[in-house]
Amino acid sequence: MTVIESKAGFTATRNACKLCTPFGACMAYKGVRGAMPFLHGSQGCSTYIRRYMISHFKEPVDIASSNFTEDTAIFGGGKNFALGLANVIRQYNPELIGIATTCLSETIGDDVPMMLKEFRKAFEGTEIPELVHVSTPSYSGTHADGFFATLRALVEGLAEGGVKRKAVNIISGMISPADIRHLKDMVASFGIESVLLPDYSDTLDGPAWSEYHNLPEGGTTVDEIRSMGSATQTVEFVSNWDLKKTAGAYLENRFGVKNHAMPLPIGLRQTDRFLDVLEEASGMDTPERYVAERGRLIDAYVDAHKYIFDKRAVVFGEEDFITGIVSFLAEVGIRPVVVLSGGNSGNLRESIAEVAPEISGIEILDGSDFEDMAEEVAKANPDILIGNSKGYTLARALDLPLVRVGFPVHDRIGGARLLHVGYKGALSLLDSIANAIIDHRQRNDDWGYTYM
Repeated sequence: MTVIESKAGFTATRNACKLCTPFGACMAYKGVRGAMPFLHGSQGCSTYIRRYMISHFKEPVDIASSNFTEDTAIFGGGKNFALGLANVIRQYNPELIGIATTCLSETIGDDVPMMLKEFRKAFEGTEIPELVHVSTPSYSGTHADGFFATLRALVEGLAEGGVKRKAVNIISGMISPADIRHLKDMVASFGIESVLLPDYSDTLDGPAWSEYHNLPEGGTTVDEIRSMGSATQTVEFVSNWDLKKTAGAYLENRFGVKNHAMPLPIGLRQTDRFLDVLEEASGMDTPERYVAERGRLIDAYVDAHKYIFDKRAVVFGEEDFITGIVSFLAEVGIRPVVVLSGGNSGNLRESIAEVAPEISGIEILDGSDFEDMAEEVAKANPDILIGNSKGYTLARALDLPLVRVGFPVHDRIGGARLLHVGYKGALSLLDSIANAIIDHRQRNDDWGYTYM
């Protein structure tokens, strides 16, 4: 396994394989009931993030901003910050305002904790929403870094201890609303009391409205986040972030909540691992419905084997997400030959070796961009690309099939409904990948075939 690192002296990013850190913060805050994300910086930042979220989820998204101007950038944004928070409280009446900083406010050195202290003092004696702040300079890290830092900020700011309850916290990574609904269903089938954070399964994939809602229904409640400190266990789907700095690590160190950090449950092995933890936490066997789903998945692996075995894949996206995808590909006999992420945790090589020890010779492009990927793909001779819509240009240029997974999927309908986790998610992925390979062969072979 080879890690491709940045060329010496070369620091430019060309066509980045990541989004900005405040983006991940906004996505995490959207998973809290009655929450309004608030960016301390320029209005353009919130517009950019809204555009990306709307194109993927096909839902209305509001993100507030302190709306920096030229003089604010010079003299500081304290006045805009207080005015913006007051406006959000008046117009939206949120239960929580999730504050994230942008590169501009970080660069000029605005002291947000101090400004929050002054704001609370000014409204002393008045009921105001919970205010949670996370530092997310967009020039440092990726959207995944902002996402996990925000989850940590939420539990640090809200979680409380208390008498232990037989309950499990589920802390998810950057997955789809369909994935979140499936995880909640899996946990509920064991009869376990649980809190899932963040839960944007309704806020970013809700039903049609007859009139506009300022704050969509759904999400993890503030009270549920408070209760996370009294749970007995946490399952945290994280592979590449610093495990000492995660939300689960904080709950374990502060409140003694046992933390199970594991890869996303994509594929057979990782879903087995997740269900084993639920068996331990509940004291009951895995429900028969999942035993049957597992059996159907294995049968499908056999059915698809002759079409996909030894095919060569390029995988790209967030580090934790592609770690789960690689684990799944190794199970079905597809060889990941190039794995690329804009993330630069330094853990990707180790994580992939752990989930797919049987695969060797993978070129891992850590902290890279799509220009790096194009150079490596030209040498790797892959059969398929697996990743988000940002890979479409390269797939078209090389006449390769692209299976769209993860985020963002902005050139297809249904990005919010893509299912990746659990046995059902693996089955859906298997069908999509196998059919993409078959379709490409039918379209490009002179003889083709019409019957299987």
